[in-house]
Amino acid sequence: MAGYVAPRHLQAIAATGHELVAAHDLSDSVGVLDRYFPEADFTTDPAAFARLLERRSVDCLTVCTPNYLHAAHVALGLERGADAICEKPLGIDPRQLDRMIELERSTGHRVWTILQLRLHPEIVRLKERIAAAPPDRIYDIELTYVTPRGRWYAASWKGDSGKSGGVAMNIGVHFYDMLLWIFGAVERSEVHYADDGCVAGALLLRRARVRYLLSIDARHLPRRGEEGAAPYRRLSIDGEEFDFSQGFADLHTESYRRILRGEGFGPADAREAVELLLRIGGTTPSGLTGDYHPLARSLGRAVHPVSNLKRNGDGD
Repeated sequence: MAGYVAPRHLQAIAATGHELVAAHDLSDSVGVLDRYFPEADFTTDPAAFARLLERRSVDCLTVCTPNYLHAAHVALGLERGADAICEKPLGIDPRQLDRMIELERSTGHRVWTILQLRLHPEIVRLKERIAAAPPDRIYDIELTYVTPRGRWYAASWKGDSGKSGGVAMNIGVHFYDMLLWIFGAVERSEVHYADDGCVAGALLLRRARVRYLLSIDARHLPRRGEEGAAPYRRLSIDGEEFDFSQGFADLHTESYRRILRGEGFGPADAREAVELLLRIGGTTPSGLTGDYHPLARSLGRAVHPVSNLKRNGDGD
């Protein structure tokens, strides 16, 4: 319940007029619950939480756990007779999404995920603009996202590629989903540089050529001397800056409104980005060849992190 993401869900539950009846977190430092649902049951014991779900009838289970647990916790919700609302990424392997679809069929309950950039007004307008352009037009896109993280990152589950899916999935899944949603399927993917805190590469989408760089290292900020600075987010399309830095505050609430109307995004919507990110995580970098991101020149030689990313789709 602590951190950035879970409070967004608490706010959305409250704003849509619903009640949180129980919560589970490994840490008991969750005073944030008191701001929204002080009467909610709470436990740090996962087995006790599972038993609680057996005793109480709930409509939805919200999943804001580490990435590698999403699939197992979504399954817990469906098997206990609830729909599941899961943070992105819905899974770290497409086979986990396949199992969710099977569980939807067998239980009659739904799996929903948060793809909030698809609801951002500026991004919706961009999609409409691209859809209205000649279908053979190919756009040149440059994506830069540097969101500095401290030393805690490497020591947490986020720094373990087997639990997070790697840096691209952990900090960038929403950007890749947005690009695929607007510019179409992947035709080619190259990775020019990769380490545990940064990835740079290129994509050829049906309607765009994309150069990207994502990093958690403050030294990669284009503005030098800003150690500990706020995230740097830049998207240019054919050399034109596209600004979507504002308008994020209520996107989780809007996601919940749509989900509760049965209009949310499910496993099929999330699959393409998960497939791409698994592919990126398993690619050995080629080095600075071809059309690479301009900031990649400062990254040094291409490396590849040791990855223990699971491919068996079990989510455990």
